[in-house]
Amino acid sequence: MMNSLILKQYRNEYQAQVVDLILHIQQQEYNIPITKNDQPDLFKIEEFYQTGNGNFWVANYNNKVVGTISLLDIGDNRVALRKMFVDKEFRGAKFKTASHLLTAAIEWAKEHSVEVIYLGTTPQFLAAHRFYEKNEFTRINPNELLESFPVLQVDKLFYQYFVQ
Repeated sequence: MMNSLILKQYRNEYQAQVVDLILHIQQQEYNIPITKNDQPDLFKIEEFYQTGNGNFWVANYNNKVVGTISLLDIGDNRVALRKMFVDKEFRGAKFKTASHLLTAAIEWAKEHSVEVIYLGTTPQFLAAHRFYEKNEFTRINPNELLESFPVLQVDKLFYQYFVQ
Protein backbone atom coordinates (compact mmCIF):
# COMPACT_ATOMS: atom_id res chain seq x y z
CA MET A 1 0.00 0.00 0.00
CA MET A 2 1.36 3.37 -0.98
CA ASN A 3 1.69 5.73 1.94
CA SER A 4 -0.16 8.81 0.71
CA LEU A 5 0.52 10.90 3.80
CA ILE A 6 1.09 14.48 2.65
CA LEU A 7 2.25 17.39 4.80
CA LYS A 8 0.80 20.78 3.93
CA GLN A 9 0.96 24.22 5.42
CA TYR A 10 -2.34 25.07 7.07
CA ARG A 11 -5.03 26.73 5.01
CA ASN A 12 -8.48 27.82 6.21
CA GLU A 13 -10.17 24.95 4.37
CA TYR A 14 -8.69 22.57 7.00
CA GLN A 15 -10.09 24.42 10.02
CA ALA A 16 -13.11 22.20 10.79
CA GLN A 17 -11.05 19.01 10.46
CA VAL A 18 -8.25 20.44 12.62
CA VAL A 19 -10.69 21.41 15.39
CA ASP A 20 -12.43 18.01 15.23
CA LEU A 21 -9.14 16.06 15.37
CA ILE A 22 -7.69 18.04 18.28
CA LEU A 23 -10.88 18.06 20.35
CA HIS A 24 -11.43 14.34 19.79
CA ILE A 25 -7.94 13.47 21.04
CA GLN A 26 -8.11 15.86 24.00
CA GLN A 27 -11.62 14.97 25.13
CA GLN A 28 -12.24 11.37 24.03
CA GLU A 29 -8.80 9.80 24.31
CA TYR A 30 -7.33 11.69 27.24
CA ASN A 31 -10.44 12.93 29.04
CA ILE A 32 -9.00 16.42 29.31
CA PRO A 33 -11.80 18.84 30.23
CA ILE A 34 -11.02 21.35 27.48
CA THR A 35 -13.41 22.78 24.91
CA LYS A 36 -13.04 24.61 21.63
CA ASN A 37 -13.95 27.79 23.52
CA ASP A 38 -10.85 27.25 25.69
CA GLN A 39 -8.74 27.30 22.50
CA PRO A 40 -9.56 30.46 20.55
CA ASP A 41 -6.31 30.04 18.60
CA LEU A 42 -7.97 27.18 16.69
CA PHE A 43 -10.30 29.69 15.06
CA LYS A 44 -7.59 32.11 13.95
CA ILE A 45 -4.71 29.79 13.05
CA GLU A 46 -3.40 31.99 10.25
CA GLU A 47 -3.19 35.14 12.40
CA PHE A 48 -2.08 33.33 15.55
CA TYR A 49 0.48 30.82 14.25
CA GLN A 50 1.41 31.72 10.67
CA THR A 51 3.24 34.92 11.53
CA GLY A 52 6.90 35.79 12.13
CA ASN A 53 8.86 32.56 12.62
CA GLY A 54 5.67 30.62 13.29
CA ASN A 55 3.72 28.24 11.10
CA PHE A 56 1.10 25.47 11.26
CA TRP A 57 1.07 22.20 9.30
CA VAL A 58 -1.40 19.41 8.74
CA ALA A 59 -0.72 15.80 7.83
CA ASN A 60 -3.23 14.82 5.20
CA TYR A 61 -4.17 11.27 4.22
CA ASN A 62 -6.65 10.85 1.37
CA ASN A 63 -7.86 14.44 1.92
CA LYS A 64 -8.43 13.87 5.65
CA VAL A 65 -6.46 15.76 8.31
CA VAL A 66 -4.80 13.08 10.46
CA GLY A 67 -2.19 15.19 12.24
CA THR A 68 -1.23 18.73 13.21
CA ILE A 69 1.79 20.62 14.50
CA SER A 70 2.57 24.29 14.90
CA LEU A 71 5.34 26.64 15.88
CA LEU A 72 4.32 29.84 17.65
CA ASP A 73 6.80 32.73 17.40
CA ILE A 74 7.53 33.88 20.97
CA GLY A 75 10.29 36.33 20.03
CA ASP A 76 14.08 36.35 20.42
CA ASN A 77 14.50 33.63 17.71
CA ARG A 78 12.50 31.19 19.81
CA VAL A 79 9.27 29.34 19.15
CA ALA A 80 6.79 27.24 21.10
CA LEU A 81 5.81 23.89 19.62
CA ARG A 82 2.04 23.64 19.94
CA LYS A 83 -0.92 21.59 18.74
CA MET A 84 1.00 18.37 18.03
CA PHE A 85 -1.79 15.85 17.55
CA VAL A 86 -1.97 12.67 15.50
CA ASP A 87 -5.04 10.52 14.85
CA LYS A 88 -4.73 7.21 16.73
CA GLU A 89 -4.71 5.18 13.50
CA PHE A 90 -1.78 7.19 12.13
CA ARG A 91 0.56 6.96 15.12
CA GLY A 92 3.59 4.72 15.20
CA ALA A 93 5.93 3.16 12.67
CA LYS A 94 3.49 2.47 9.83
CA PHE A 95 2.93 6.10 8.84
CA LYS A 96 5.52 7.90 11.02
CA THR A 97 3.12 10.87 11.02
CA ALA A 98 4.52 12.49 14.18
CA SER A 99 8.10 12.15 12.92
CA HIS A 100 7.20 13.70 9.57
CA LEU A 101 5.41 16.59 11.27
CA LEU A 102 8.26 17.23 13.72
CA THR A 103 10.87 17.05 10.95
CA ALA A 104 8.93 19.62 8.91
CA ALA A 105 8.72 21.95 11.90
CA ILE A 106 12.43 21.61 12.73
CA GLU A 107 13.43 22.19 9.09
CA TRP A 108 11.25 25.32 9.04
CA ALA A 109 12.88 26.48 12.29
CA LYS A 110 16.36 26.01 10.79
CA GLU A 111 15.40 27.94 7.64
CA HIS A 112 14.06 30.79 9.77
CA SER A 113 17.09 31.05 12.11
CA VAL A 114 15.16 29.84 15.14
CA GLU A 115 17.53 28.93 17.96
CA VAL A 116 15.31 27.12 20.48
CA ILE A 117 12.00 25.27 20.31
CA TYR A 118 10.12 24.99 23.61
CA LEU A 119 7.07 22.91 24.39
CA GLY A 120 4.73 22.25 27.26
CA THR A 121 2.79 19.04 27.68
CA THR A 122 0.54 17.23 30.12
CA PRO A 123 1.74 14.44 32.42
CA GLN A 124 -0.67 11.89 30.89
CA PHE A 125 0.87 12.12 27.37
CA LEU A 126 3.52 9.48 28.19
CA ALA A 127 4.04 8.38 24.60
CA ALA A 128 4.56 12.02 23.65
CA HIS A 129 7.24 12.41 26.34
CA ARG A 130 9.12 9.40 24.94
CA PHE A 131 8.74 10.72 21.40
CA TYR A 132 10.15 14.16 22.27
CA GLU A 133 13.02 12.69 24.29
CA LYS A 134 13.88 10.30 21.44
CA ASN A 135 13.99 13.37 19.17
CA GLU A 136 16.54 15.21 21.37
CA PHE A 137 14.18 17.42 23.33
CA THR A 138 15.39 17.78 26.92
CA ARG A 139 13.16 18.34 29.92
CA ILE A 140 13.54 21.71 31.61
CA ASN A 141 12.10 23.48 34.63
CA PRO A 142 9.31 25.98 33.97
CA ASN A 143 11.55 28.80 35.25
CA GLU A 144 13.87 28.19 32.25
CA LEU A 145 11.13 29.21 29.79
CA LEU A 146 11.06 32.64 28.22
CA GLU A 147 8.51 34.93 29.83
CA SER A 148 6.77 35.09 26.46
CA PHE A 149 6.18 31.31 26.45
CA PRO A 150 2.41 30.74 26.65
CA VAL A 151 1.93 28.23 29.46
CA LEU A 152 -1.40 26.44 29.15
CA GLN A 153 -3.32 25.35 32.21
CA VAL A 154 -2.79 21.67 31.32
CA ASP A 155 0.99 22.06 30.78
CA LYS A 156 2.99 20.64 33.67
CA LEU A 157 6.10 19.32 31.86
CA PHE A 158 8.36 21.39 29.63
CA TYR A 159 10.99 20.60 27.03
CA GLN A 160 13.46 22.47 24.86
CA TYR A 161 15.28 21.65 21.63
CA PHE A 162 18.33 23.52 20.36
CA VAL A 163 18.03 24.01 16.62
CA GLN A 164 21.38 23.39 14.87
